[in-house]
Amino acid sequence: MDSPQILQFVDEAVYTNTGKHLNNLQRRIIAGILNRQRYADVAETYGYSSQHVKKASHELLQMLSEVFGEQVKKSNLESVIERQINQNINLGNNTTIKNSSNISYINNCSNSSTPTPDLSQPKNPDLQQTSKNKTKIETIEKLRHFGLSDEQIAEALNIPLEEVKQVDLEE
Repeated sequence: MDSPQILQFVDEAVYTNTGKHLNNLQRRIIAGILNRQRYADVAETYGYSSQHVKKASHELLQMLSEVFGEQVKKSNLESVIERQINQNINLGNNTTIKNSSNISYINNCSNSSTPTPDLSQPKNPDLQQTSKNKTKIETIEKLRHFGLSDEQIAEALNIPLEEVKQVDLEE
């Protein structure tokens, strides 16, 4: 995953938890940490004082610790973000893929213990199959966007690898 995608992921996580987006300095600090820059280098590059960048970094890392539910430091920021991306790939429609290094399960169920009929699905089987195929294609494309391999996607969705690879041909 490249830097703009990482920054977008972090910004969305921060916004979801705080209602505020990352500001320019916070984005620059994250990019600087991921590029192994010192705070003084970030300050010099963007015209801030070193003390201002250090203070903003401290506040940012505290906020990210709260957002991600684990201590975030300059030394572990990259691994925390990678872990968060792999653990919380949200597909929408209450579907979340949980992953520690390989995909372990997909939760696509409501918390209800009794099944309820899905009235949003068309009654016509052909339309229902078309809808399922479209959803599957969108899901595969989104997982690829998050950097998962076709093998990981096939395992996560419990479908044959050839079916995942077929999505390239259908586009």
